[in-house]
Amino acid sequence: MKTYNKGFVYFICLVSAMGGLLFGYDWVVIGGAKPFYELYFGIADIPSMQGWAMSIALLGCLIGAMITGFMADKYGRRPLLLVAAIIFLISAYATGAAHTFTLFLFARFLGGIGIGIASNLSPMYIAEVAPASVRGKLVSLNQLTIVLEYWELR
Repeated sequence: MKTYNKGFVYFICLVSAMGGLLFGYDWVVIGGAKPFYELYFGIADIPSMQGWAMSIALLGCLIGAMITGFMADKYGRRPLLLVAAIIFLISAYATGAAHTFTLFLFARFLGGIGIGIASNLSPMYIAEVAPASVRGKLVSLNQLTIVLEYWELR
């Protein structure tokens, strides 16, 4: 029987599950910032622009999730999780620094790509590194981080 360092495996899985945390974080934070960015960008009375501001990250998620399978097979899951984290970091900075609504939308779209990649890869990577005896428990950790982040920031 193969032995493994249980603490290290749990740590790797917890860090990997942060991909789910990104989704929950973005979902909640943008809602809290809504009254402020609507006034800043002058879209408080333009429902279509409000809709774009809220939903464009989901379009990015779609793109990120669609390209993940091919890219993960070619480059590996761990490097792509790092790329997703870097994309989300750049997006977070650009969203806060945006002086135009177009840049704000681009930053949110970029963040969505990072979230889509991480949301798709996190459970896959956890399933690969977790031992069979605790695999189901650790894979569900990804979904748990989405829910916890939603309730934590609410």
